[in-house]
Amino acid sequence: MIPKTFECYKPILELLADGKEHTIKDIIEHLTKYFNVTEEERRMRLASGNDFIFINRVRWAIFHLRRASAIEYPENERGVYRGVYRITHRGLDVLKKNPKVIYSKDLEKLADKPEDSNTGDPTEQPPEEIISEQLEVLKAKLKDELRRRILEKSPHFFEKLVLELIVKMGYGGSFEEASKVLGKSGDEGIDGVIKEDVLGLDNIYLQAKRYNPGQSIGRKEIQSFVGALHGKGARKGIFITTASFTKEALQYAENIKDIKVVLIDGDKLLDYMIKYNLGVRVDSVIEIKKIDSDYFEEE
Repeated sequence: MIPKTFECYKPILELLADGKEHTIKDIIEHLTKYFNVTEEERRMRLASGNDFIFINRVRWAIFHLRRASAIEYPENERGVYRGVYRITHRGLDVLKKNPKVIYSKDLEKLADKPEDSNTGDPTEQPPEEIISEQLEVLKAKLKDELRRRILEKSPHFFEKLVLELIVKMGYGGSFEEASKVLGKSGDEGIDGVIKEDVLGLDNIYLQAKRYNPGQSIGRKEIQSFVGALHGKGARKGIFITTASFTKEALQYAENIKDIKVVLIDGDKLLDYMIKYNLGVRVDSVIEIKKIDSDYFEEE
């Protein structure tokens, strides 16, 4: 279980209550055991992907404890911080009260300027998590709008969109080359051909189906696509749809021998469109800056 930020306060103070100096690595390892955080949970990242959720929460817990003067970051005789933490008399006083949980509001009472704090919510989250969650909300809203716009367009527009996306994803060739078979009669289930690399050493054949989100593509449709690939002597294909694939279709595609078929459903399609800026544009940019640890490394 990944603990909340406020849940880390007491076990951190308990670790430091021995009066010794502890590194952040010590604190992380202690909390890992205390909360039985699994290796998988330790590797879970924020939605932004910029940091690990568990490590981020630990760092914010340390920040709030330091801000409340419950722990300190001692200097050596030359006034240089040594990357260790130790408990203060304030921190010991908090532990003496033996609270079941230490909330942020309890730390506010210790802080020099509690009026500046807005961390009284016992379910508080680090700012990065709040931002990441709100970004996910905005992304979900954007995906809904993208899906609606795509379904309003013609099947030909969707085929063109698919080809543009594959080109944007970095495959060789160009949209002009890929669109040579677009919309032609007798294409035998093939909506486009894209070069796998800039030298054109291999072709990837495309199938694009614009269905409503409630519909699904079954094994039969994938089998027909594989048959079309065989007819072209092709070894690779991509089947893209605005809908979803049935379990049988996914299993069939996974077990095909000699031919590699990649299935991209509607949700994954929208993710790719956002990632590669197809049909969307950057509206605003917010920079969040952090310490560059490499800069402060001494040789």
